[in-house]
Amino acid sequence: MGTYRVAQVTSPDGRFEVVEREVPQPGPGHVRIAVDACGICHSDAVFVGAKVPGVRFPLVPGHEVAGRIDALGEGAQDRGWQLGDRVAVGWFGGSCGHCTACRQGDFIVCENLKVPGWAYDGGFAQALVAPSDALARIPDALAAADAAPMACAGVTTYNGLRRSSARPGDLVAVLGIGGLGHLAVQYAVAMGFETVAVARGADKAEFAERLGAHHYVDSTAGRSVADALRSLGGAKVVLATAADSGAITATVDGLARRGELVVIGAAPEPLEISPTQLLMSGRVVRGHPSGTSQDVEDTMAFSALHEIRPIVETVPLSSADEAYQKMLSGAARFRMVLTG
Repeated sequence: MGTYRVAQVTSPDGRFEVVEREVPQPGPGHVRIAVDACGICHSDAVFVGAKVPGVRFPLVPGHEVAGRIDALGEGAQDRGWQLGDRVAVGWFGGSCGHCTACRQGDFIVCENLKVPGWAYDGGFAQALVAPSDALARIPDALAAADAAPMACAGVTTYNGLRRSSARPGDLVAVLGIGGLGHLAVQYAVAMGFETVAVARGADKAEFAERLGAHHYVDSTAGRSVADALRSLGGAKVVLATAADSGAITATVDGLARRGELVVIGAAPEPLEISPTQLLMSGRVVRGHPSGTSQDVEDTMAFSALHEIRPIVETVPLSSADEAYQKMLSGAARFRMVLTG
């Protein structure tokens, strides 16, 4: 049958070790993917740290996967998949099909969402088995290392913007220009928004300009972020990619009338927003989850069309622990991607 390598942790917040396992065979409705690249997302730490129920060890995380189908389970071919197809699998790793959300067609908020690295072994490996409804077809224009982050970081920011209330010409602010934000700025510009990048430090202004931002706001400068946004007319949408509740809260008064705060940065602390901040101007605050496999396909197609790519640092699977620690430290610029 043969073996393949995985990078696993054997206990909560343990260090990664690379081990050999027997090659898995896909069951009905599933495929096996030969992994070419897998991004390291900050959300992986939720599973590695066993901060959600149902985590089992040894654990193989990874939900930003790009690879090729190398084995088909029964029925997978009937759903349009062939050996050799280039596919991505993201946070949306399949749905149950029977909960209320699924019956309403809202699969990304499935009550039993199958996140790779939680529901089944993820992409910190040379291969993984995934349900066929999790698969997104990768366009020829995207290399695997570019496609992999699109399956989570890309789709989350792209979807967060396209499903927002903003329309071309509106002022849209992106809070944070890290792993999520550096993609969000590029998407916002390509969608025709007047784009404001908000980050810490004057030194990031040049980078924001290279990403295409029309304005840069240094959140450490003397003037508040809210004042800076109001001076530009007020933001129709703030896409909060930074996992910092204080920084997110500081943008609320910079929203225009009926402006919208879209939160995608996962922070454990509560947002300190008063009802009057929302009521008087009709503002909206909402969380935005990632996106389905079709949303991932849309994200990759849009990225290919507008030549948008993540900024990645590729490392071999054997260096998974070092790459994961670099992500945790905040030193990654901007997505660590495992290859080979």
